[in-house]
Amino acid sequence: MISTATQVAMSETVPARQTPLAQLLHALNQPLTGLQCSMEVALAAPRTAEQYVLGLRQGLELTERMRALVAAIREVVNSEALIEEEEQIVRLEISALDHLLAEAVEDFAPVAEMKGVRIGLDRSSLNIGVASLVAVKLSEAQMATILFRLLDSILSVAARGTWLRIATESLPDWVCMQFEWQAQEAWNEASVAGLGLLVAQARLEGAGAEWTREGKQDRETLMVRLPCGSS
Repeated sequence: MISTATQVAMSETVPARQTPLAQLLHALNQPLTGLQCSMEVALAAPRTAEQYVLGLRQGLELTERMRALVAAIREVVNSEALIEEEEQIVRLEISALDHLLAEAVEDFAPVAEMKGVRIGLDRSSLNIGVASLVAVKLSEAQMATILFRLLDSILSVAARGTWLRIATESLPDWVCMQFEWQAQEAWNEASVAGLGLLVAQARLEGAGAEWTREGKQDRETLMVRLPCGSS
C-alpha cells in the first residue's frame, strides 16, 4: 500500500525540473564536448602511436554514448508527434492496467531472480471494480510497452540482493503506481537504463500522466499517477 506520508511528500515536490527531452539534450553536450577536447589534444602536438590509439578508443566510446542519446531523443520526439496526432483519449479499464502490470512483473521474474532482486507487487489498494477508467492517450499495447521499458530499466540499476517494491492504489481522480528500489552505487541518467526511464517518462507525461521521482542516497522512489475519467 502507498503510504499517506509518501503521497503527501511527493505531492509537495516542487515541479521545477527539466523535461525528459531537455535532460537528453543536456546529457548529449557532455560527450560532444569530450570528443571535441580529445580531437583538440590529438592535434595540439605530435603524439606516439599508443597515444593516438588511446585517443581513438576514447573517441569511439564517446561516439557510442552520443548514438544512444540521439536514439533516445528520436524516440521521445517521435512519441510526442504521435501523441499530438492522437485527438481522442483512450480509456483503459483499471482491470486491464492491473493485468498489464502483473503480466510485466511475471515476465521479468526470471530476470529479477538472476540478479538476486526480489519483486513485491501490492495490489490490495487497487479497486478494479470501480466504474471510472484510466484516461490516457495510450492503448493497451502502448501501455504494455511502457511498463516493460520501466521494469527493464529499474531492474538494470537495482542493486543485487535488494527489493523492488511495486504498489498500486485507486484514488478518486487517479490510479497510482509506485515503484521503490535500491539503486547500484554507480549509474547515471545517460546510461542505457537511465535513458529508458527518461523515454518512459516522456511517453507517460505526454499521454497525460504525472511522473514524480525522488532519490535519497541510493533509494529511488517513482510514482506514476494516471488520471481517471468516467466511462
